[in-house]
Amino acid sequence: MVKGFSDNEVKNNIQNTQIKEKKGLAGFLKGKKFTYTLPGKKQINIFGSIVICLNIILVLLVILYLNNQEFHDFVFNVGR
Repeated sequence: MVKGFSDNEVKNNIQNTQIKEKKGLAGFLKGKKFTYTLPGKKQINIFGSIVICLNIILVLLVILYLNNQEFHDFVFNVGR
């Protein structure tokens, strides 16, 4: 006696999995071709520069908020 599955059982399993139709978003995107490309070096540098600049601005505003009473009052009054 041979161990494992018979050929008929394997073919039936393959046919059962192929019959299932995709539903929802997967069914809608079935015929469409979408490709994802990694961002280039220039795009990575631009986004990195923007993030670093915004972080620097945030740190400066926090320092200004803590050290300058007029700016502190301005932020407090605008936040109401």
